[in-house]
Amino acid sequence: MTSSRATLIQVAERAGVSLASTSRALHGSGASAAMVERVRAAAEELGYSPDASGRSLRMKKTFQIAFAVADIGDRVHVEMMTAIHEVLAPHGYRVVVLTTGATAASTAELVRSLGGGFVDGMVLVPPRTDDLLIDSLRQCDVPVVVVGRLLGDHGIDSVSSDSAAGIGQAVLHLRETGRRRIGFLGGPPDSARGEVRLRGFEAAVGGDGALRAPVETAEDFTVAAGTVAARRLLDRAAADGEPLDAVVAADDLLAIAAISVARERGLSVPGDLAVTGMDDTELGRIFQPALTSVSLGSAERGRSAARIMLDLVRGREEEARQVRVGPRLIVRESSRAGGPGTGT
Repeated sequence: MTSSRATLIQVAERAGVSLASTSRALHGSGASAAMVERVRAAAEELGYSPDASGRSLRMKKTFQIAFAVADIGDRVHVEMMTAIHEVLAPHGYRVVVLTTGATAASTAELVRSLGGGFVDGMVLVPPRTDDLLIDSLRQCDVPVVVVGRLLGDHGIDSVSSDSAAGIGQAVLHLRETGRRRIGFLGGPPDSARGEVRLRGFEAAVGGDGALRAPVETAEDFTVAAGTVAARRLLDRAAADGEPLDAVVAADDLLAIAAISVARERGLSVPGDLAVTGMDDTELGRIFQPALTSVSLGSAERGRSAARIMLDLVRGREEEARQVRVGPRLIVRESSRAGGPGTGT
C-alpha cells in the first residue's frame, strides 16, 4: 500500500506504536534507535510525507540550520557541510548554505539578519573575527556555533583545530628529512587562518638558529595569488645565495602554486624542493606529486558543530562548549625523503 496522502495515524498503526511515539520518532525528539527505525520503515512503506510547514507552525521552528562560509566552493567547506547534513538530517533539519562575504563586518551583518526567523540556528565559519562580530554573536536571537577560533571566553560555542600545531608538525617532518632552508608561503595575515598559521611557523622555527626561514604571504588562498607569492619567496632566497630546499604552505592551493613555480624553474619536487600543504584536500591527494598535507579534520569539526547545534535548538543550555580537533600530518610524495622528483 503506497499513498502520498498517508497520515501520521496510519503510520502509527502500521508500526504498531502510539501516535505520540510515532511523532517523536519522526521528529528525532526522544525516541529510541529501534523505535525510529521501526516508524521510519512504516512511513516509507506507506509513502508518508510530513507537512513541513504545518510542523514548523506547530513547533514554532523552521527546521532549517544555516551553514555560513566565505567560499561555498571551498573543498574544506564542502566536506564540513556534508558532515553537518549527515548529523542534522535524521532529526528533520535541512542545511541552508549562506555566504558571509570576505570581512568581519559583512559576517556581523549576516549574523544580525538571523532575527528574521528564517533559520533556527547557524554554524558559522568566519573568514575574520573582530570585536564587532563577537558582539553580534553574543546578541544573536538564534544559537550560533563558530568553527574557527575558540570563543569560550566570550560565551560562544565553538569548534576549532590547532592549525598552528599542524604547521609545527610539517616543519618537524621537514627537519627530520634533512631540510634546513625552509620557507613559509602564507595566506593573508589579516585573516583568521592566515594569522594563526603564520604564528605557528614562527614558533616552529624560532628556536633553531640554524634554520633559514623566509616568509612570504599571498593576497588570498588561491593558486593565482600563491603563484605570485611563491615566485617572490624563491627569488628572495636565491638573491640571498641560499636557495630553499623546502616550502611550508598555509593551505593546499598555496602548496600547489609552490610546486608549479618550482617546475617553472626546473626544480624537482621533492628532490630539490620539498613542499607541504594544509587541509588535506581531495585536490592535494590526487595532484602529482601527491601532496603532503596536514589534516585538520574538516568532517569531524562539522559533526562536532552539528551535535552542539542539536543540543542548542532543543534548549539544552549549558556553559559554552569548546571542542578542539587535533591536526594530523599525512606524508606523501611531495616531501617524502628519497621520493621521486618531478622536474620539468
